[in-house]
Amino acid sequence: MKAAPEDQVILLDVQRLDNDITRIAHRISSLQKGDRLTELGKTASSLRSELAAATGDVEDSERDLARLESDTATAQARVERDTTMLQHANAKDSAGLQNELESLQRRIGDLETSELEVMERLDVYRARVGDVEARLADVEAARAGLVAERDTEIQRLENDRAAATQSRADIAAKVPEDLLALYERQRARYGFGASLLQGGVSTASGVTLTGADLQAVRRAAPDDVVLCPDSEAVLVRTKESGL
Repeated sequence: MKAAPEDQVILLDVQRLDNDITRIAHRISSLQKGDRLTELGKTASSLRSELAAATGDVEDSERDLARLESDTATAQARVERDTTMLQHANAKDSAGLQNELESLQRRIGDLETSELEVMERLDVYRARVGDVEARLADVEAARAGLVAERDTEIQRLENDRAAATQSRADIAAKVPEDLLALYERQRARYGFGASLLQGGVSTASGVTLTGADLQAVRRAAPDDVVLCPDSEAVLVRTKESGL
């Protein structure tokens, strides 16, 4: 293939912009995956599970306390009833009522002890809920901050990609169709479509051309399209090539 040397040089700008576009795309993809965000999301999920368990403990204890308070109130009502009855009871009934009152007092004492135990547990559970809620709030705040930073950075990168894409289209439009098609084909196959020969080194591969390869390049006419023997990209020759 033949192409004017100045047209071949333009391919270097196309390659540079393609590299920029690829780099930006990788950066956007990395931000979207967000390893730190994923880590915070897992932490938040774990804390929400812990909060649900702690809240369940609080609710269970509140039900236990309500039941105990209800039982205590019932027993106290019976004490009041029996006490009133005792004031008007005969000797035989008085003995039975007195025994029942003693039993009720013991029952009330046991219930009040249980209430204190439940209230102590309830204080612990409520404190745990408060602690988990505070930690969860911190994690969610950190995550929200990272999301905002990520979205701002992605938008900036999207703008950069759009600008680079437009510049690439404008520059590529200056390249002859057959030369651009070769560039696109080589880039799709090998990752690079154009490579500057600089001091005998192909910049795409970073490899110094052998003596035989350099001789072949020197023999090629300026408008011959030469491919790099290592990267298979169009080997662009300039005054920097060391030929």
